[in-house]
Amino acid sequence: MPARRLPVSPSVLRRWGLSLAALALLTATASAAAQDSFDRCLATLQPQATKQGISAAGFARFTAGLTPDLSVLPLLDAQPEFTTPLWDYLAALVDSQRVDDGRARLVEHRDLLNRVSTQYGVDPATIVAVWGVESDYGRVFGKRPLLQSLATLSCNGRRQPFFRGELLALLKLLDAGDLQAEGLTGSWAGAFGHTQFMPSTYARIAVDGDGDGRRDLVASIPDALASTANYLAKAGWRTGQPWGIEVRLPAGFNPALAGRTQRKPLASWRALGIAPVGGGALAPAGLPDDSNAALLLPTGAKGPAWLVFRNYDAIYAYNAAESYALAIATLADRLRGGAGTVAAWPTDDPGIGRRERRELQSLLLARGHDIGAADGMVGTATRRAIQVEQQRLGWATTDGRAGQRILTALRSAPPTAISPTAMPASTVFTLPPNHARLVQSPAGPNAVLPKVEGLSLGTVQGFPAWKVDTPFASAAISVFGGQLLSYVPKGGQDLLWLSPSAQALPTPIRGGSPVCWPYFGRQGQGTDVPSHGFVRNVAWTVKEARREADGTVLLTLAPPPLDNLALRLTMQLRIGRTLEQRLITENTGSQAVSFTQALHNYFRVDDATTVDVQGLDGLTYLDKFENYATPRVQQGDWNLRDPRDPGRSDRIYTGAGGRYVLKDPGLKRRIEITTQGSRSLVAWNPGQAGAAGMADVGAGWRNYVCLEAANAGPDVITLPAGASHTLTQTFRVLPL
Repeated sequence: MPARRLPVSPSVLRRWGLSLAALALLTATASAAAQDSFDRCLATLQPQATKQGISAAGFARFTAGLTPDLSVLPLLDAQPEFTTPLWDYLAALVDSQRVDDGRARLVEHRDLLNRVSTQYGVDPATIVAVWGVESDYGRVFGKRPLLQSLATLSCNGRRQPFFRGELLALLKLLDAGDLQAEGLTGSWAGAFGHTQFMPSTYARIAVDGDGDGRRDLVASIPDALASTANYLAKAGWRTGQPWGIEVRLPAGFNPALAGRTQRKPLASWRALGIAPVGGGALAPAGLPDDSNAALLLPTGAKGPAWLVFRNYDAIYAYNAAESYALAIATLADRLRGGAGTVAAWPTDDPGIGRRERRELQSLLLARGHDIGAADGMVGTATRRAIQVEQQRLGWATTDGRAGQRILTALRSAPPTAISPTAMPASTVFTLPPNHARLVQSPAGPNAVLPKVEGLSLGTVQGFPAWKVDTPFASAAISVFGGQLLSYVPKGGQDLLWLSPSAQALPTPIRGGSPVCWPYFGRQGQGTDVPSHGFVRNVAWTVKEARREADGTVLLTLAPPPLDNLALRLTMQLRIGRTLEQRLITENTGSQAVSFTQALHNYFRVDDATTVDVQGLDGLTYLDKFENYATPRVQQGDWNLRDPRDPGRSDRIYTGAGGRYVLKDPGLKRRIEITTQGSRSLVAWNPGQAGAAGMADVGAGWRNYVCLEAANAGPDVITLPAGASHTLTQTFRVLPL
């Protein structure tokens, strides 16, 4: 990207004797000079690339159009492994969510992990722990274009020779066809894939774990996990031996004896008074008594202590940082059923994991802080809100840190009352003049469907639908309403419920994931407009379709333009290992417009009264059955087991967002729902009595649960002219 520009005020320009035009010229000149220097640097690498067997055509193709991204340079000196307190670092990486997900991955990939473990001698828990820490089990690969980052670091800043080697290694992999350059992203430093290999490591260590003849650590989980085990084996992993053991120190122990490279036999440590925290023998199972060990005191003699062995060194080789190696090692212990670190950290404010961070953000939202979604990601807005609360509490330190102390303080503070204006009306929309015509005489589906493998036009229960088939899942989207009707992971069952008695068009289709837009329910609306918006029963069109290298299909759809409505809606669907759905609203008018919306998901369940939903504990909700009169706080997991009316719920959870998990014992699965751009969640089911009067539900109320990613209730979006808003939800299916 071009060099970034800082805003300069006109008064400053006058003092310098510069005009805006002159400043623009200077900025453009500087950017052109930076690009010219960058291009000349890349040109000097071509002879080295040729020596390494990279074709001239390949080098030219992969480097054409690259621009420097100088924002990566400050990150060279800001790596979290070296700048974050260890208790915060481990709280974030070895939290309850990562442990639960890792145990689910151990079950999901049991056969693969057993095969890999037998072949390379590394236990499954350690392999999965690396996967969890490096990419959160494939969720976070890094968003920076890999070629751009490595090319920038090859030509700027310190360690240029190292990064030039990595850039050439990446170019060689691309030129050989192991990887595809399009869409290849990773960390700022060049690591990428499920277990974040650097390109040179990829070239040396990666293996073909699925037998397809390619080494693909981006799209193939078997390749990634086998390659990780191969790395640890080559780094000196010893089968059947532990990585380390937590110990306690005797009084007056000399901390100068600690350090990863200061090794002594176990007998020597025993003689110095070192003992396991839980008692018993100092020599763990699988280790001879004369084994050498090093003592780690990463936070000093008053914090936790470990004796570590050769397998710790193998983990350390993956990323040379004590905090990183301890994250892998302690996560692996937790995945095996261990309780985690026993000794307390030397701080009065321990770190918190993602679930606690989401709870903290929900408490901040309830106090009126505009921090976006409660997604567990602590950014500038969250830190500023914490600073405000720290000041309000009268604390001497107002550093904006998200820790246990501020969470406890806000938990104990009286809940913020929701005012009578907490259910504001969205801008009242008038019925578009062309809406009736679009509903009664809708246009048909696209005359020419984009030619994309796996995309076709068919019917679902008689409704015209676009059907998508990928190596990972199949899906169907109704032409009318742009409504997701089905998402079926390969070898699994449909995530969505579709009413077997859904009514004929133009009645909106019951089930799937209806799009409620530009208002939810009748919030702010009279009875002269349809409930849940204008786009549910008009014909949508496919604007764009493409298929990625791994077979994932991306669709862009839109409803027809609606007369006298300044808002325009686009929906993007990404159908692959997960399902990602985005609603993008743009204000094309000249005035700000307020609106509400929801993705009204009907999740298929075995029995609605047996499911539980995690992620709502502690959130405030408004209950429609109480006319939204009294705000209440959710206690524990949400469920539909109300003996007064089994299955009934109509709640708007406020200050919500982030991640929810629907646990279904009947279908033996968990559905993980993550959201962005949403600060409310609607939990709905009419229940037994309510469903009896609904022709397209009836007894079917037991077979679904509606959890709706929304901007509704107090969460009204006001969109300035020319601005846009994106609501995103992602579904992932895991075994129970």
